[in-house]
Amino acid sequence: MKALEDLGDLSGKRVLIRCDFNVPLDSDKNITDDGRIKAALPTLNALRDAGARVVVMAHLGRPKGEVNPKYSLAPVAARLGELLGAEVKLADDVVGDSAKAVVESLSDGDVALLENVRYEPAEESKDEAARQELADKYAAFGDIFISDGFGVVHRKQASVYDVAKKLPNAAGKLVAKEVGILKQLTESPERPYVVVLGGAKVADKLAVIDNLLKVADTLIIGGGMAFTFLKAQGHEIGASLLDETNLQTCLDYVEQAKAAGKKLLLPVDVRVAEGMDFDARTVTGDVDVVAASDIPAGKQGLDIGPETEKLYAEAIKGAKTVFWNGPMGVFEIEELSHGTAAVAQALTEVDGLSVVGGGDSAAAVRALGHADDAFGHISTGGGASLEFLEGKELPGLSALEENNS
Repeated sequence: MKALEDLGDLSGKRVLIRCDFNVPLDSDKNITDDGRIKAALPTLNALRDAGARVVVMAHLGRPKGEVNPKYSLAPVAARLGELLGAEVKLADDVVGDSAKAVVESLSDGDVALLENVRYEPAEESKDEAARQELADKYAAFGDIFISDGFGVVHRKQASVYDVAKKLPNAAGKLVAKEVGILKQLTESPERPYVVVLGGAKVADKLAVIDNLLKVADTLIIGGGMAFTFLKAQGHEIGASLLDETNLQTCLDYVEQAKAAGKKLLLPVDVRVAEGMDFDARTVTGDVDVVAASDIPAGKQGLDIGPETEKLYAEAIKGAKTVFWNGPMGVFEIEELSHGTAAVAQALTEVDGLSVVGGGDSAAAVRALGHADDAFGHISTGGGASLEFLEGKELPGLSALEENNS
């Protein structure tokens, strides 16, 4: 996989770059977290400084192959222009007349942004021929392809995978950094190495648990997924989330960790309530703290408790390498944010490498007021990070390795 520095003189060359600008917007189309845009700046600035003519591809939301103004990249173009201190020319379409005219108008050091690639039905198509045809149109806009959207490298999509096979290519600075850090987590972590996994569904994390149990010293489980582990050990979990199909698998992981001399930490206490309304950001009834082994019938575990916070924070702060993916509770509701806040704070105190694994975890640390530089690295790709740590081949990376002409 080539790096940006391996490409030689880029002056006057058209560089087609895939970024991940899938940022959250409020009801007025204001960007509420521009972390993914900022993450692309090192590569974009390097290309501009080299005199390249930069053509950016990106997506926003899920327009499902149809033009929908709700998912226009106009707010992204405006914010990117502010951050670059230069105009970003936004095409009205993806590969149509507007895109062609905008690309042709570029001078050395200029930046253009094509409209949302997911407006094109073939972008996410399972039909390889359809994707190839679209990728040919993308490739006509560039002399070189740069992959810098780490959040999409696990997708076999036209702007990620197929176009990389049609042009000389390289990884951008962001993708190179993400891959380097994730390789360190799987191949050569400094020890003690602690992995913290949360989120709602245990099924989403089974493969990563399976792989990381081999390399981590301590595995910490929180969030809704913890209750399947607790139930597997015979504890009462009330009305908490449960994945009955994976009870035995969770019990097997507990036994594997024990047999290998590793720690697998589960909540010792939890915050419970009768329920919650996520959209309204409210809890039904009072929030109580109870032992994790004895959650009352009708009550739902919605966050780890204060004793668990201390237990987890102590394990995290004693580590030299920490990877965290998934909140400890429903952090978007203030009463249920304490566990996630405690984990985030502990990561800022690690004397070593602390990695926040994208997705909800990245959103949580920013919502809690932490600066990005309080952590060793905040990944821009939750799904991509997890699939890499599972040991899967990521199409967007394999395409770079296959075609380095």
